[in-house]
Amino acid sequence: MTDHVEYRMYLGAYTGEDSAAHGIGLAHVDAEGRIGHVDLVADTPDPSFLAPAPDGSMLYAVNETSEGRVTAFAVRADGTLREVNSQPSGGEGPCHVSVHPCGRYVFTANYVSGNVVVYQVGEGGALREPCHVVQHSGSGADPDRQRGPHAHQIIADPEGGHVLTVDLGTDSVHVYGFDAESGHLVDGQEMFMPPGTGPRHLAFSPAGDRLYLLSELASTMTEFDYDARTGSLRRGRSLSTLPEDHSGPNLASEVVVSPDGRYVYGSNRGHDSIAVFDSGADGGEFRLLGVHPAGVALPRHISLCSRGRMLFVAGQDSGTVRTFPLGETGEPGEPSEPVDTPTPACVLPMAVAQ
Repeated sequence: MTDHVEYRMYLGAYTGEDSAAHGIGLAHVDAEGRIGHVDLVADTPDPSFLAPAPDGSMLYAVNETSEGRVTAFAVRADGTLREVNSQPSGGEGPCHVSVHPCGRYVFTANYVSGNVVVYQVGEGGALREPCHVVQHSGSGADPDRQRGPHAHQIIADPEGGHVLTVDLGTDSVHVYGFDAESGHLVDGQEMFMPPGTGPRHLAFSPAGDRLYLLSELASTMTEFDYDARTGSLRRGRSLSTLPEDHSGPNLASEVVVSPDGRYVYGSNRGHDSIAVFDSGADGGEFRLLGVHPAGVALPRHISLCSRGRMLFVAGQDSGTVRTFPLGETGEPGEPSEPVDTPTPACVLPMAVAQ
């Protein structure tokens, strides 16, 4: 099934000594899912995660270095980027960035130092100095990965009234009220997952009444009911992202929900696959539909196009990206030809205006 829409595909990457990458890449993707040549559009260190402004006029990137930064880019009419400014990330190893639905605030999570930071957005999309920092505390059961807090994600709920943070090091999800006047996170609640689970990322359903949590260390997907009024979570089923016969190492990496809310996708690093779940949104049971080869090595990141008809997959170890068509059953079809790009860590499709 074709998408009938063309996309610009932005690629975050790791740019260390072992990589030939230099920053953010850009490629054109046609309606059939074919990916064109990747060009460098921003020379910036370790832009491992990217997030667009709601109106598409800005792109924000973390610079995942020991002295981390967050950088703001203006998106030109042809899709190329112009750096506006950058700010310190307020911690070490920033690994996630997102934008509040109102567009006036940017959030980042610092993995190594285990804190989350809020920035106000100024004139022309520029980042102002941090207006709020919240430090996580605690540890987990895994002696190698959970000696302290490791904030891995921070996102607002679809209505923007609450902000959720995920901490791999403490097996916890934090839910805060959000003060849109000051940019402060207030009245925090903390929900714990079983010891050693290692929660990494979550994604909301389109209606905002359900969310799905991918746990890296346990390789599980967990469903929750969500009350946007109170920010409360009610946990449902947890299912493996792996087939029953897999016994090797694996680290789950990313979760996305289809625009119609019917399907949930999770990526596996190690098994190098995509798990497809029926969300249960139609009144059925949350269940695993299948696990499919990712077509790349170490699929660190996946994303969906705006219509949900194409799945984008970035293979960090293979240095390739691919697209998969998605049919009515939600499961991926034959992938596009792989396109080379060094150490991709994030893939962000943005529709081209017709």
